[in-house]
Amino acid sequence: MVRYVYDFAEGGRDMADLLGGKGANLAEMTRLGLPVPPGFIVTTEACRAFLATGAEPDGMSREVSRHLSAVEAGAGRLLGQPDDPLLLSVRSGARFSMPGMMETVLDIGLNDDSVLGLAKSSGSERFAWDSYRRLVQMFGSTVMGVDSALFERALERLKELRGAPDDLHLEAGDLAELVDAYKILIRDETGEDFPQSPAEQLRRAILAVFRSWNGERARLYRRREHIPDDLGTAVTVQRMVFGNLGADSGSGVAFTRDPATGQPGPYGDYLSNAQGEDVVSGIRNTVPLAGLERLVPDAYRELCAHLRTLEQHYRDLCDIEFTIERGKLWMLQTRVGKRTAEAAFAIAAELVDEGLIAPDEGVARVSGEGLARLMFPRFDVSATGAALAHGIAASPGAAFGAVVFDSAEAVRRAAAGEKVVLVRQETTPDDLPGMVAAQAVLTSRGGKTSHAAVVARGMGKVCVCGAEELAVDTEARRFTTRDGTVFEEGTVLSVDGSAGAVYPGAAPLVDSAVMRYLETGERDPESAGVVDAVARALRQADTVRRLEVRANADTPEDAARARRFGAQGIGLCRTEHMFLGDRRKLVEEMILASGDAERDRALEALLPLQRRDFTGILEAMDGLPVTIRLLDPPLHEFLPDRTELAVRIAAAEAAGNPPDPHDTELLGAVNRMHEENPMLGLRGVRLGLVVPGLVAMQVRAVAEAVVERTRAGGSPQAEIMVPLVGAVEELRLAREEVERVLAEVSEESGVPVRCPVGTMIELPRAALTAGRIAEEAEFFSFGTNDLTQTTWGFSRDDVEAAFFSAYLDKGVFATSPFETIDRTGVGRLVEIAVAEGRAARPGLKIGVCGEHGGDPDSVHFFHTAGLDYVSCSPFRVPVARLEAGRAALEGTDTSDSR
Repeated sequence: MVRYVYDFAEGGRDMADLLGGKGANLAEMTRLGLPVPPGFIVTTEACRAFLATGAEPDGMSREVSRHLSAVEAGAGRLLGQPDDPLLLSVRSGARFSMPGMMETVLDIGLNDDSVLGLAKSSGSERFAWDSYRRLVQMFGSTVMGVDSALFERALERLKELRGAPDDLHLEAGDLAELVDAYKILIRDETGEDFPQSPAEQLRRAILAVFRSWNGERARLYRRREHIPDDLGTAVTVQRMVFGNLGADSGSGVAFTRDPATGQPGPYGDYLSNAQGEDVVSGIRNTVPLAGLERLVPDAYRELCAHLRTLEQHYRDLCDIEFTIERGKLWMLQTRVGKRTAEAAFAIAAELVDEGLIAPDEGVARVSGEGLARLMFPRFDVSATGAALAHGIAASPGAAFGAVVFDSAEAVRRAAAGEKVVLVRQETTPDDLPGMVAAQAVLTSRGGKTSHAAVVARGMGKVCVCGAEELAVDTEARRFTTRDGTVFEEGTVLSVDGSAGAVYPGAAPLVDSAVMRYLETGERDPESAGVVDAVARALRQADTVRRLEVRANADTPEDAARARRFGAQGIGLCRTEHMFLGDRRKLVEEMILASGDAERDRALEALLPLQRRDFTGILEAMDGLPVTIRLLDPPLHEFLPDRTELAVRIAAAEAAGNPPDPHDTELLGAVNRMHEENPMLGLRGVRLGLVVPGLVAMQVRAVAEAVVERTRAGGSPQAEIMVPLVGAVEELRLAREEVERVLAEVSEESGVPVRCPVGTMIELPRAALTAGRIAEEAEFFSFGTNDLTQTTWGFSRDDVEAAFFSAYLDKGVFATSPFETIDRTGVGRLVEIAVAEGRAARPGLKIGVCGEHGGDPDSVHFFHTAGLDYVSCSPFRVPVARLEAGRAALEGTDTSDSR
């Protein structure tokens, strides 16, 4: 029989798939002997069963009742007991942290009778009514579907009527009046009364948390974070402890280290006389955790001891939620905390130094995505001028955009291509679409543990919180600075999440300290810590990775930059990029040539230019392989626009003037070469087989560059790649031409020229016939951009704007197949080609040169598929190096690898 409910004492952190992250970690803290309020967990399996059928799973209610009885027995009170009620919290807890995306209901068990008992047993009438109004509000919105804004308006009206600046200044009678207003609101909106039965409250709250797994904001967050939709959430049911019982009570969030910088802790926020939701919501500004030492010193010392215990036990930064009830500390949650990229690298390096983790695990703890964020530019503080305001540096980085004041406007403007900054008093989970769309988030309230800060850090968004100098008026769609300057919606603002500063206009950008180090080797003293941590991670990744990392580079300058970034060669040199600009005229002449003589003259003019290009690239990559792809794009790309030419000729004729003969000749050529679908037309190897002399010219340029570099004392390692091969016969013909020219140049120069000849696998047929193609190819390189287009049957340029967003929303794609390799489709073709290619030619060198070569998740796939190297843009080389190391460590026990 399936079991759906577990007591805290029965679980542990290794059961997160079943108990959810929150439940598993509560169980772990219970096992460690930390002060955790008793409770139980309804499993993710129960959630999946409920979502599949729409009905509560058989036997679940009986298990809940049995575990509730154990909690009641331990407390010596019953749920909702009229004279001294036991109250419960009901919280979501998925396998992966989804902060604020699903539902919570506190104070389950209160009703019109037990609220009076709570007032008597606690000695505080105000506390009792405050707890009741929180329950009615949470239950009404979460379980009964009432718009939460209606409750907020009722609260704001009452505060305005009483002249209260916040809810702390409302008296018990005010809160009792508010409860009545809330209950009337629920009746008017739903047609039913707020339930007075504690058992019914508990049952409906659990099911509401299950339903929230498929809520809009939860689905959006999962898509953003690539969390599977079929995991479901667990529900933790726990005895309530109260932080809103007076000055010696409160709630807080603590980190064992600063999640923004990685500095050792303790670090966090505390809010006196408050429940936990008040801390993360940002509705009142918190005090730094250090302030707790003055307010409740014994609890502070105990908390610090527990933080040390948890960091030692989890061997990582831990994020803790806690409540102090009349001086007694209770631990409500822990998890491995979300952190910025800067903090991730710093913490990994420090934990290695402290002996808590091994160097290999330090690499596993960071990511290529995080490294990419650290390479983003920063504001040039010498040119920003005076800041409009300062707040808490909640998530680092630099971004600017037009100010918007709600999520819908952020989404609308971002969809139109505009950069935006979302400005709010504080964010809520409903703001997630706007946070995703925005370049940065700015709030006038809240701290580093507020909703805005936690979610922004998790997404890598720039964020400044608690900028109290700004008076944000979301209804009027403007904010006002302390000196009275008004900023209307649409005004451009710059947000510095590293310094916690806000500037008017678009501030100028400079390279980050990490980018300067990677580019020049220079270390900025102010950023030495994170730079050293990045350098250490890259060195360790280089020692363990199997995949080589090459770069896609088409100029000597890009080649030199790639080498500085650690590239081990060039995996793709696109020769078509060398035919642009002034050289385009020579390509035109080649296309328009009426005979061999004219074509040969055009090719002869191109030869020295190509040779110079290749010589510079081979010099920059001396001693390392340089894979040069023969000309690939359709020839029409080098000719003027067909419509523009026709209009020009027609205009001349309409004016009674003879059209330019060159325009007429060009139009004839354009018409002859016009293709309905040019990306599937005359390009790649087909072009070389159809246009006489083109392959010979390019190969001669490569060979002569090799000769020149050899004579100069270099060690050129040129490789020639034939693109868009679909049949082995195409490659055989092209290879014969390549080898003929190489032999000619060797004989003419007296310098042996040996260039391996391979092919680019970018058509499904090439992948499926890889065994035959390998008979003629000395290496394979997957062109995953075209392989994705031809496998899926769509053009990237046409479909990304047309329907990709709808496909992502509907779950057809978890992410764009042009960003991360489609493992089941395109990836399957890669695996087939690797297996068949190496079966035909053992030791066949295989790489990838599509844009996926720099995507972290794709790098892991290529490692598993057995490729020898990945190639990516120069700026992605450090990312690929790190991820190649992490891929090699995946599935190994990195904790004992010293």
